[in-house]
Amino acid sequence: MNGKVIAKPRYARDKRELIVNKNSPFANAGKKIRRSRFLILMIIPAVIYYFVFCYIPMYGVLIAFKRFLPSKGILGSPWASMSGFGNFAYIFEDDKFWQVLGNTVLIGSCKIVISFVAAIIVALLINEIRMRFFKKAVQTIVTFPHFLSWVIIGGLVANIFGMSGIVNNTINALGGEKVRFMADGQFFLGLIFASDVWKEAGWSSIIYLATMAGISPELYEAADIDGATRLQKIFNITLPAIKPTAILLLILSVGGVLSAGFDQILNMYNPLVYNVVDILDTYIYRSTLREMEPAERGAAIGLFKSVVSFLLVILVDRIAKLSGERGII
Repeated sequence: MNGKVIAKPRYARDKRELIVNKNSPFANAGKKIRRSRFLILMIIPAVIYYFVFCYIPMYGVLIAFKRFLPSKGILGSPWASMSGFGNFAYIFEDDKFWQVLGNTVLIGSCKIVISFVAAIIVALLINEIRMRFFKKAVQTIVTFPHFLSWVIIGGLVANIFGMSGIVNNTINALGGEKVRFMADGQFFLGLIFASDVWKEAGWSSIIYLATMAGISPELYEAADIDGATRLQKIFNITLPAIKPTAILLLILSVGGVLSAGFDQILNMYNPLVYNVVDILDTYIYRSTLREMEPAERGAAIGLFKSVVSFLLVILVDRIAKLSGERGII
């Protein structure tokens, strides 16, 4: 009125600011922290553990780029070359490295596929058992080998399949010739895969069994009404239900393709099968601790392994997302 501008009440602007602040991701942060304080306290030890034992030691990867001298320490040691990649150039020019890398990829890939399929089959078989007591007993029996160390299992394999083992003694008693299971590369690879399945398939099946327990019984009841057989229910209900879990576990397992089971192979192999089952980890162990090769070369191989494994996980995760499945990133 009379050419005067009427200012809007102050409280209206304050109200708008209150609405904006309420929608902010930091709104009520203190209240949320107080509400979740016990969960935060529970996770603090894990955070401290990973920070102390995983993140702080990361500066040690500098060894891979240096000519490590223990007297000068990691930071005081000179660089391996002008570019710092002298150790990587050395291992990439080594023919033994490429042979060991090929063994690692072959064994790691086959282990992932075989163990992946075996765990699902074990879970399906256990899930089909109807007697509760018998089901629990079977699950306990197939899970128990996971808690045995590879030292024990390596000894069992040697006592069963060695030249003086149970199998060869039986063959010899029946008039046959003994078989060099532990010295023949092809037989030995079969023992590697079979012992890995025997030890880990039951333990890996637990996650699938937990997923199967969450499937609605009404789906199976409807299938029974329609006259579906057990195989039809497995292929049309059970397997589609565990598919997301299986893909997630497969993505996670790809990251370990270059590990290929150091403990297992170290406790089972011998010089006669080095050309077939010698993997990156056993090669690093033998060259640095037994043959006294420079530690920086082993560190370079370890860093190479970590980078390749990370890229493989990213690649497989991306492929899963492009296929319409849920990834991990």
